[in-house]
Amino acid sequence: MTAFGKPDFQPNTMSYAEDPYIFSTDTLPSDRRFLPPLANGLLGWRVYDNIMHMGGVYNGEGGRCHRADVPCPLNVEVEMDGPAQHTYCLDTHTGIFTHSLSSARAKVSQSLYSHRYYTNLMVMEILLVREGTSEEPITVNLVSSFTPQSKDIVFDSCPDYKGGSHIQGKVATAEFPGGSCPTVHLIWTPKPPTLTLLPEQRQARWAFILVAANSLETAEANYDKGLDLIATGDLRPSHEKAWKELWLESTAEVVGSETLCKALIGCMFYLLSAFPSIHDTSSSFGGVSPGGLSNGGDGQDYWGHIFWDQDIWMYPGIALFYPKLARSVLEYRVGTIEGAKDNAQKQGFKGLKFPWESAVSGREVCPEDIYGQQEIHINGDVTLAFQHYLYLTEDVSMFAEGRGSEVIYGVADYWVSRASWNPEDKKYHLLGVMPPDEYYYNVDNSVYTNTVAKFSLQFAVDLADLLQHPAPEEWQEVAQNLKIPFEEETQYHPEFDGYVKGHPVKQADTVMLGYPLGLPMTPEIRRNDLEAYEPVTDPNGPAMTWGMFAIGWLELGEAEKAQHLLDKCYKNIQGPFQVWSESSDGSGAVNFLTGMGGFLQAVLFGYTGFRVQKECLAFSPLLPEGISELCIRGVNYLGSQMDWLLRKDEVCIVLREKASTKSCDLQLVLKASGTKIPLTPGKAVTFPRESGCVCKLASAYSCWPL
Repeated sequence: MTAFGKPDFQPNTMSYAEDPYIFSTDTLPSDRRFLPPLANGLLGWRVYDNIMHMGGVYNGEGGRCHRADVPCPLNVEVEMDGPAQHTYCLDTHTGIFTHSLSSARAKVSQSLYSHRYYTNLMVMEILLVREGTSEEPITVNLVSSFTPQSKDIVFDSCPDYKGGSHIQGKVATAEFPGGSCPTVHLIWTPKPPTLTLLPEQRQARWAFILVAANSLETAEANYDKGLDLIATGDLRPSHEKAWKELWLESTAEVVGSETLCKALIGCMFYLLSAFPSIHDTSSSFGGVSPGGLSNGGDGQDYWGHIFWDQDIWMYPGIALFYPKLARSVLEYRVGTIEGAKDNAQKQGFKGLKFPWESAVSGREVCPEDIYGQQEIHINGDVTLAFQHYLYLTEDVSMFAEGRGSEVIYGVADYWVSRASWNPEDKKYHLLGVMPPDEYYYNVDNSVYTNTVAKFSLQFAVDLADLLQHPAPEEWQEVAQNLKIPFEEETQYHPEFDGYVKGHPVKQADTVMLGYPLGLPMTPEIRRNDLEAYEPVTDPNGPAMTWGMFAIGWLELGEAEKAQHLLDKCYKNIQGPFQVWSESSDGSGAVNFLTGMGGFLQAVLFGYTGFRVQKECLAFSPLLPEGISELCIRGVNYLGSQMDWLLRKDEVCIVLREKASTKSCDLQLVLKASGTKIPLTPGKAVTFPRESGCVCKLASAYSCWPL
């Protein structure tokens, strides 16, 4: 074991011929669904599309609810007279998409971005540079099919505001009877049909801004801000600075596979784009849908609804680095408590029933009733995100003052009222459910559903003890006696009562008992589950599935098996901009953030072996052949930030910054020897990978008694 002090270690990813953070091409994809989405947690748009979307703005009642289409004035394509070379580039360092045109006379760059700091702003900038000695005027054309109309919002023209065109409207139909219809204001810089470089000019720049907001006051204030940023030259720098802050907080890079490195960067970029600014204090985050904000219109990509995808698939990879963004997911669920109460009452149960598909109110908006009625594991999935957050941060305020406890206790009450006592086996059963594997419905005792219910009940008991809240005895009673299907003879977990081994399954289900649920089992049982379900899982199922199998094999030390499964995910990545489709043939939801979340977890929690536990952050790293280094910067545990460098035979950890709000001294405990190593800010600690180790609090404050 050695220690050395260089906290800014760098993996050698830049040996690649090109920057892995830049996705470029000279030809756009023929399927325009795979053009890059540009989003900032509030506004989302796929470049060159006529429409965009705004967080929390839906049209339609109940099952007809969908993200409202908002017309996008930035749908502009730049054209030059005569032949030109074209380059299209998405720079994920900065979140800027650039179309460059080059001819003998001039170079033109059109840049598009959703502002990362001022999230009500979207921007188009055009730079025209003269080439050669010609002094003739040079003109480029701005081509657009934009019209200020929407099938979801009836817009009215308003007086121009400081030279900006202005329209406003309300969505046509509320999410539920008596609900509110959101208002949308758009103010944008008018677009001329052409731009001209005058004879005496060597170059010229133009900036066009678009503001979308729910109120006139907010729209005007943001347009004023945009004009001010243009005047001071800080429009693009303020955006780039915000992205730089995000990347300084977190990166995940590998050495040995350029394909994997670019895939990781793409996943992090698109997932971060779906979350609000780290400077946002509005607490109005509208959640993350499978296709993100750029998609989700009527009949498209699950209508922009929020599923378990947010809490189970997308959330963990973000929460590992960004406690504030993690909390925004929990606050979204807190904001839907009243709707969840209504769902439970309509089903005849107590407590909270979170909807299978959620919009703003938390009332069920799934177009097909059976999912909302039967896919009840969503309740446990929501609870698991809250539990994960508390273990990562020990932020008790989210539960004491932030209404998180209402979520946990309400879900527990639901499970108690939903469970049925069976006198034959003296167990509680959950009857008539649909498991995560949606090929089956109206089954009894889904092993995933029952396990996540059991754990959420146990967490409710623990939280009540922590907050000194009297917990009903029924919570512990049902948790202890809830049936978890298991076949003793074959030593594996059947997916539900009556499941016939070898029958096809849609997606990861039972294999998720090991991770993320953490159900204790022997390595033999874990292997049996993986071997039972891997060959019968639909090869055309959703993309996140193979990441869960990969994590299972990594737990068992089978790195090459894991990598073979993870390689399947690459088929879901549609070049050149690393956009994911739900299925490997390019069909299904786009840009499929759920698949990205599963892939990212396979690296962040699979290669590292990270497990967020009640009293520690455990890890047991393992890299496959061909991957020589994995560098993960900015892991945030109990308010302390750490950088991790994993190699084949050693692990290096640097404590960047110790938590300042509590006396939180982190130390490593090497499992094999029991050796304890204090972590000191700025000092790297290196130890052999074979040791196996646990990072936990030592003689320091913790909300959980150690």
